[in-house]
Amino acid sequence: MCNLLKVLLSSFLVFLSTITFSQQVCNGALGDPVININFGSGTSNFAAPLSTANTNYLYVQDSPDDGEYTIAKSTNGMHNQIGNGWHQIPNHTPNDPNGYMMVVNASENPGIFYQTNISGLCPGTTYEFAAWIINLLNYSGKKPNITFTIETTAGAPVGKYNTNDIEDGPTPKWIQYATTFTTTNQTDLVLKISNSGPGGIGNDIALDDITFRACGPIITSSVNNVPSNISVCEGNSGNYALAANITASTYVDAVYQWQSLTGNIWTDIPGQNTTQTTVNLTGAAIGSYQYRLITAERQNINSVNCRVASDPLTITVTAKFNTIASNNSPTCIGSSVQLSATEGTTFKWTGPNGFTSTDKNPIISNTQFDMAGDYTVTATLNGCASTSTTTLVVLEPFLTTSFTSVETCENNPITLFASGGISYKWLPSESLSSSEIANPIANPKETTTYTVTASNGICSETATVKVIILKNAVADAGADLKALNGYSVILNGKVTGDDVSYFWTPNDYLDDPTKLNPKATPPFDITYTLHAQSNAGCLNSTDDVLVKVYPKIVIPNSFSPNGDGINDYWTIPATEAFTNTRVKITNRYGNLVYQSNGVYKPWDGKFEGKDLPSAVYYYTVYFNEDFETYSGWIFLTR
Repeated sequence: MCNLLKVLLSSFLVFLSTITFSQQVCNGALGDPVININFGSGTSNFAAPLSTANTNYLYVQDSPDDGEYTIAKSTNGMHNQIGNGWHQIPNHTPNDPNGYMMVVNASENPGIFYQTNISGLCPGTTYEFAAWIINLLNYSGKKPNITFTIETTAGAPVGKYNTNDIEDGPTPKWIQYATTFTTTNQTDLVLKISNSGPGGIGNDIALDDITFRACGPIITSSVNNVPSNISVCEGNSGNYALAANITASTYVDAVYQWQSLTGNIWTDIPGQNTTQTTVNLTGAAIGSYQYRLITAERQNINSVNCRVASDPLTITVTAKFNTIASNNSPTCIGSSVQLSATEGTTFKWTGPNGFTSTDKNPIISNTQFDMAGDYTVTATLNGCASTSTTTLVVLEPFLTTSFTSVETCENNPITLFASGGISYKWLPSESLSSSEIANPIANPKETTTYTVTASNGICSETATVKVIILKNAVADAGADLKALNGYSVILNGKVTGDDVSYFWTPNDYLDDPTKLNPKATPPFDITYTLHAQSNAGCLNSTDDVLVKVYPKIVIPNSFSPNGDGINDYWTIPATEAFTNTRVKITNRYGNLVYQSNGVYKPWDGKFEGKDLPSAVYYYTVYFNEDFETYSGWIFLTR
């Protein structure tokens, strides 16, 4: 689109004799656009600036101020004060959210803010110029007053069209301004758009979709004498008469050409050069076929810039269709049956006992056995008739259901059973594989009563089934225990489940292995296993507990390191069971005389290799975190 905005500078002066310029829209047929300036489209919020040949305003990628413009998708964020700013609007181009528009903030000095060259015009041809403009102010301010001027490339004035004041207000409104003019011998002109008032508080506009198109006579077209588009059925298409009535023509030597649309391109139909023609669509594929008549002065008929076209005539070949008949049976005697057809605009139903209906989905009320049987429908769509299709209505007596209570182990899914319906609804649904089938798989965590509603479409019946959950046997031997040799501990066994038995292994040093809380008196470390067994056939379970047995702690309070081989060392027998014993011995003044960390080394009554005198000494002994630190006195005698 940027190429359309470039000014085509002429190197010679075109002589202008006379051009008539009227302030009105074209009342006849229009041609394809000579120019269509919509400022392009893109992914970014702002487009590149226009050529300096198009405008002398200053380009910004922001909210334009006086004498500035931008090319943007919308005015969102531009002077967006509520009641004292601009309307927040998108561009005008239909069906193009990525399209751009020119946003103009008028200069303090009125003048031209946009211009472009128009080339390829035909002499003696009427053209319509049109542009869409919106006053951006959302409050009362200076009113834009836009003047469109057409000149020769040499600058000679041709004519002007003025919009007068474009009103502002709380509601934004795009307005199309259009006018027509007729050339004599000119092919190149210049369009100039200027703002007649100064900028300041107001006089701000957006401009979009500028078009120049040839304007011709009024053309009224028809197909098979029908002044509108028509549809035909696949396989029934044939010859179609196209006709165009031309009125108010100003052409001196008018010629005509019928065209058909191929893809997006209008193509001449060879030899079809009158206002009437015939097209043959025998065997045509499904789809739309479009035709139009173009007309112009004889010398201009081959120029797309100089001819006009009728509105397209469309012949739509519609696919054959088949409506599908159905109903909601089987259902109960005495209830209603809904017949249904899938497609069509008109319908004709027939059935048993002289049944007829023209409804799409008729209802048979208060059904009886003699109303069962085949029902047939024929439909039409876009004038095409479908083949007849049939649906069988089945009437049944009320259904029956039966259920019983069932038992199952925890986490052991069980299949529920229902029959007699064509649809089912189970509640609650959370623990079911499906809530809408006859035989869902249930896996509840707790005993649950399920309700099922079985239905054949109209009749329904509700029943219940109770699923009793037998809990699995679960053993809990409790936390590990600690004991001193010769002492007893109580095992803290627990079991859960339905109909559970239990016992301990091994049974060594237990007062009763069949109790949950037996007394254990082991002489050494031992692991006991609690067995929980489900008498209902559910899962069994085991759990272990360790009883850690420590030796009995005896700390002597005297020894005699005199070298006679008897009681020469202060020995603590229990330290053999500990790997990180910490022993400290002090004299009565608190001075450290002996220390052992790790594997205990018996004390020989010496300090720094010398015998200590007979006296009372004081000790602390740390075995591990399971025991408090022991303290006391020792009598050393020699």
